[in-house]
Amino acid sequence: MSVKNIDSFPSREVPAGEKTRFQILIGPDQGPNFAMRRFTIEAGGSMPLHTNTVEHEQLVLSGRAEVIFGDEVKIVKKDDVVFIPAGMPHSYRTIGDEDFQFLCLVPNSEDHLEILDRP
Repeated sequence: MSVKNIDSFPSREVPAGEKTRFQILIGPDQGPNFAMRRFTIEAGGSMPLHTNTVEHEQLVLSGRAEVIFGDEVKIVKKDDVVFIPAGMPHSYRTIGDEDFQFLCLVPNSEDHLEILDRP
């Protein structure tokens, strides 16, 4: 068991994103099944259309973003719960002047990210 404040975890830049950072809150060294990460996409930031080989379970903590899921475009906001199946193309673009933050849980298995296009 461990208890730590979310702000005590180091933050890393997401190379594929624009104004995007993430923290590993629970990694494979702690939990056998899932990893928990917090992503922050600053106002004016984005992640390009991409796929992952693992599913994503997400909880939006703050802000709003336009999210493309396959052929659908959705606006997601604080307290929305998002499920992205493995292999589904998705992207994020912030809306407004607030940072978009979300928790993202993924299985502890190898993930391959493929960029499909850049904005």
